[in-house]
Order: sequence, then structure tokens, then C-alpha cells
Amino acid sequence: MKLFSINTLLLLFVLISFSSSGYAEDGYRLWLRYDKLADPAKVAAYRNAVSQIVLDGQSETIQAAREELTLGLKGLLGTDVSFVNQATKEGTLIVGTPSTSKLIASLNLKNQLATIGNEGFIIQRTKVGTTQNIVIAANTDVGVLYGVFHFLRLIQTQQDISSVNSVNTPKINHRILNHWDNLNRTVERGYAGASLWDWHKLPDYTSPRYKDYARANASVGINGTVLTNVNANALILTPQYLEKVAALANIFRPYGIRVYLTARFSAPVEMGGLKTADPLDPQVIAWWKQKTEEIYTYVPDFGGFLVKANSEGQPGPQNYGRTHADGANMLADAVGPKGGIVMWRAFVYDNKVPDDRAKQAYTEFKPLDGTFRKNVLVQVKNGAVDFQPREPFHPLFGAMPRTPMMMEFQITQEYLGFATHMVFLASLFKETLYADTYAKGKGSEVAKVIDGSLDKHELTGIAGVANIGDERNWCGHPFGQANWYAFGRLAWDHTLSESQIADEWLRMTFSNDNRFLKPVKEMMLASRETLVNYMTPLGLHHIMGYNHHYGPGPWVNQASRPDWNSVYYHKADSIGVGFDRTTKGSDAVSQYFPPVRDMFNSTQTCPEKFLLWFHHVPWDYKTQSGRILWDELCYRYYSGAKSVQQMQQTWNTLQPMIDAERFVHVKDLLKVQEKEARWWRDACVLYFQSFSKRPIPSDLEKPPYPLEHYVKIKHLFVPGI
Repeated sequence: MKLFSINTLLLLFVLISFSSSGYAEDGYRLWLRYDKLADPAKVAAYRNAVSQIVLDGQSETIQAAREELTLGLKGLLGTDVSFVNQATKEGTLIVGTPSTSKLIASLNLKNQLATIGNEGFIIQRTKVGTTQNIVIAANTDVGVLYGVFHFLRLIQTQQDISSVNSVNTPKINHRILNHWDNLNRTVERGYAGASLWDWHKLPDYTSPRYKDYARANASVGINGTVLTNVNANALILTPQYLEKVAALANIFRPYGIRVYLTARFSAPVEMGGLKTADPLDPQVIAWWKQKTEEIYTYVPDFGGFLVKANSEGQPGPQNYGRTHADGANMLADAVGPKGGIVMWRAFVYDNKVPDDRAKQAYTEFKPLDGTFRKNVLVQVKNGAVDFQPREPFHPLFGAMPRTPMMMEFQITQEYLGFATHMVFLASLFKETLYADTYAKGKGSEVAKVIDGSLDKHELTGIAGVANIGDERNWCGHPFGQANWYAFGRLAWDHTLSESQIADEWLRMTFSNDNRFLKPVKEMMLASRETLVNYMTPLGLHHIMGYNHHYGPGPWVNQASRPDWNSVYYHKADSIGVGFDRTTKGSDAVSQYFPPVRDMFNSTQTCPEKFLLWFHHVPWDYKTQSGRILWDELCYRYYSGAKSVQQMQQTWNTLQPMIDAERFVHVKDLLKVQEKEARWWRDACVLYFQSFSKRPIPSDLEKPPYPLEHYVKIKHLFVPGI
């Protein structure tokens, strides 16, 4: 047999290794793929609309915008678009700010620019001299960068730009990712590999991924990153690590991203040799001021601190008989002179087990309204328990009108199947954001609380617990990227619909082919409800495996705290199931404003999706479908598992339209999801059947094993703990 020559083998390697665009389709490029558009007519139209570029300015941020335009237009249009000094012909793209571009300053944009603040941008087709051109204008360089990313998005998603006229500004000021990353590179509740931050090699080696991380965040308007876990390690505040933090901040700065750190409240004792961390102690106050000054010498635009205190064993001001406001204000005074903020988390529960875990944050924080410094945001989880697949909105939203409230969503799927389940979370985010608090009457949505419009707050914020790791595709599951994207888009503009966000992400990440878009978008938009059905239907919650939170565990009853047990939350017995939070039960409903309280307080008006969250309901209670509760519960579990099978079938039909690498990856993960959906279904139905004593409806297949089989399943070394 004739052997291949070395040159032939090298040629074969090149052909196999690279797609026509020169990239492997492993998901690394996220939604910034910039592959040439498939429609020749659209390519021709875009080339005519952008024949050359005028981009003035010399800052690092303007250079980033220049690089992005070069990369994006070259990829999408298949040709280089030259940068010139003058708008000499039709179809010039004019980019900049009035202070850096005489051409921008000469245009009649003053009134529009006055409305968009420091981060907004304008994209419009306008006449310059005798020619029609497109202008991307902003008040600042970072606004220009955001405008460039938006313009490239319009082309990626094949939008008509012939009469483009967009005035775009963020609704929330601080749009931040919270990384629960530890200094040893483990990631708490992380399912996409090790931490992105390679602390050992920093500051001398900075991975190219750090710049791509910054690009991805800037492309959706995320402007802050908390590098370290809320279960904080004081070492991050030492010079050894601050120089590493500074190296990351230097990379992120041109992309408009400020760095924040978590502050361990006991750091003055652990690092400073003090005998106390009492926030009212003069020595403690002085220590934090000095430490903050030191941080700013390393990172001049340091954003401030995120703090978890007096929760899950973390030290805090209550250790010294002080309030959360005392602790937050001490740190706020330290960072305030430099323009820094403090994000003080409201996820708290102390050593005393409350009558209802869902009530504790409200009970502790509501009395403190108006006592926090002006540069403090109280960061509140979307629901009152803990990032469940579905929760009613947290009652603190609307309840503290004199305190800026910051939303905390969880992008990483701690309770939603980890990175092996396809679950598009935009619907979860939107469901919370557009829940009506009735704080100032009808129309007082949660979104208006956090964007400051309801109570006239200028300081606003939203945080997402990141799902990012060092896996090649960043998020583990290819569709996990959509949740990072969705968080950023909604943080910028919470009025965007789930459908629009899914459509954008699919077009940018996979294809503009409607034969692909329609079925996959439908699958994405239904995926969260599918998961709720096979995990926690009808308001069930917190019934997962103990500690690692992997898989079903409704039987968990031996944890060291009652409120760490599943049985604490579902309270199943021979009569029925569900947690009575009505005025006759724990009275958690009374933490909501009266119209919401009254709605949740009655089974007749409580939305069925929250039924078992607020009510202990008899097994023979008649649900909206006409079935008794037991039968409805069974059908919900079974329909969830069946829906995953339908997701598999849909995906398999799309093979001809998707690159082989990502097709197989998603196909295999859907196999895992389908297997685990059946596991959840069978385990939960059998467990609750042990209380209901009723048969599984005859038209549903019976679980293959008895309940004992599922109870005995043990998992070791589960990621994320």
C-alpha cells in the first residue's frame, strides 16, 4: 500500500481541522461568530451600506471598537472594509463621539445625545453632505463600543439597516456578573470546568480568554464582574492577589468592565491582627479605609465590594450585635470617596431556625429601610428561598422604597439540572421582572423597583451568578451560553421579550435559516416549563438531593438544620402536600402588599403554578384541569419527561442544518436530560404516592423500580460543591 507523503498528510490535517471560516465549531466563539452571511443579496446590501468607516479617537476602548468592526465586517461580509479619514462616498459608517470626532460634532445630534447618558448610543441613517451614511454616535467611548456591538448584531441577525434609527440606553446602571470562583480554581455551583481565573499564572501570564470574556460581556452590555466567591476568602485582599486582580482589570477596562471583589467581614481579624471586626470599632473602620485605599492603588477604577454576611456560617456584623446596615455602611464609607459601591446580599438565615425560611430576609431587612448609605445596594435573590426552578417574586421588592434594591439571578443551573439540561432562563428572569408588587398600586412591577423608576433611585443594579468556566465552550452546555446572553440583554433592557432574545442568540450562534430557527426557538421557549414539570410542578420546591443539589431527593430528612431538608418544604402527609404560608399558616403571604397577599392566600385565586408553595392541599383537591391534585401531579411529572423526548426528536431532525460537533454534543446532552427527567419523574411520583396511597393513572407507564431503588442512589464528587 502506498504511503501518504508528509505534505499530503499536512494538507489533509488543514482541511479536516478548519471549517470554511477557519474556526472549529466548538462553541468558543459564543454569539460572536461573525461567519459570512449565506444570503448573497443581503451581503451585497450590507456592503453598499458600509463601504468604508470613519472612526476617530485613540483610546483603548476606541481601539477595541475598531478591532471589533474589522473582525466582524470582514467575517460577515467576506471583505475588508477600509478605515478612512473623511466621508468621501455613499455608505460611509461614521463612528465616534462629539469630543473625538469633528464629523460627529457637526451633525445635528445634540438633543438626542443629551438623553442617552454615558453608556447609551445612537445608530441612524443620516445625510452627511450629499451622501447617505450610517452614524454610530455616543457621549463616551464605551457608548461607542456598545453601539458597534449592536450594529454588528443587526447585521448578524440580518436586520434591515437601510433606514436604521435606534436610540439605545441601559435601563439599569450596574449590570454585573457574580463569579462564585475560589482561589484554588474550584467554582461553587459551577458546572463548566475550573475557574476562568488562573490565579497561579497571574499577573505574568494573562490568557487570551480574558479578552474574549470581556468582548462577550461588552457585546451584551455587562459592565461589571465580581471575581470571587460570596463565601469569601480574605486572601484576595492581600498585595499578592491584588496585583493579579489588577492584571485582569487592565484587560477588562477598555471594554467598560469594572472589577469588584467579595469582602470577608472578618478580614480585619484574619489579616490585620485586630481582635474584633465590629463595624463600629474605630480600629476596624480605619483598617477597612486603609485596605480600600490600597486596593485603589492597584485598581484605580475598582467598583467596590459584594458582601455575604451572617448567612451560612459567613461572619458579619450580627456577630457583634450590629445590624446589616452598620456593616454595609462601614464599607460604603470606605469606598464612597472613590466612587465605589457596596452590594450587601439579603440572602440570610441565622442559627435559629425560623418558622418559615422564606420569611427571614424580609424580617431582617425590612426594618432597616432608609438606614443604608446612598452608595449601598441591597442585593436580593429573585425568590425568597433559593434560586428554585420557579418561585414567586421576593417580597422585599417594593417593601424598601428608601433603599436601592439590586436583583440577583442565578445563571448557573444549580437547581435546574446543571450544565447537562437545556433550560432557557429568559422566561424565569422575565416572570420575576414583570411580577406586580402593587407597592404603589397596580403596575408596580419588580423591574420598576430595580431600575429605580418606582422609587426614584439613581443607584440601580442587577447581578447574575455566572455559569462560566474554563471549558472550551465556556458554559458546559452549548445552550447554556443563551442564559449568559439573555441575562446581559435583559440587564440592559428588561422590556425585551424572551422570543426576541432567543431569536437573536440562535441567529448569531447557529444559523439564520428559518427551518432551523422556528423549531429550536419553540424548544427553547418551552424548556423552562418542561423542567419545572419534571422537577417541581405546581409550586413544589427544594426537593433535590442534599448538599450537591443533584437529582431528586424529596425524602431528604436528616440534614443538620430542618430547613435544609426537603420534607421541611413539601410537608407531604396522608392528607395532602404543600407548605401552608397563608394567614392561617406561616403567614408569609402577609409580607406581600394586600392585593398580592390576598391573591396568594386563597386556593381559589392563587396561580396554580404557586399552589403548593402557599398551600397544603388535599390529595383529592380539584385542580383547574378537572383532575384531583394527585392525578394532576402525576400528569405534570410525566408530561415534563415526555417533553424532553420531544426535544430530542426535534433536535435529531435538524442534523443537516448544524455543524457535526455541536449537533452531537447537544444530542448527547439531551440523552442525559431525558434519562434524568425520567429519574426525577419516577422518584418523585413514587415518593409522593407513599403518602397519597392512590394509584398512578392507568394511562401512564409505571416506574421500572420501587421507591427504595431511587432512595438508595448515591452520587459522589458531584461538580459545584
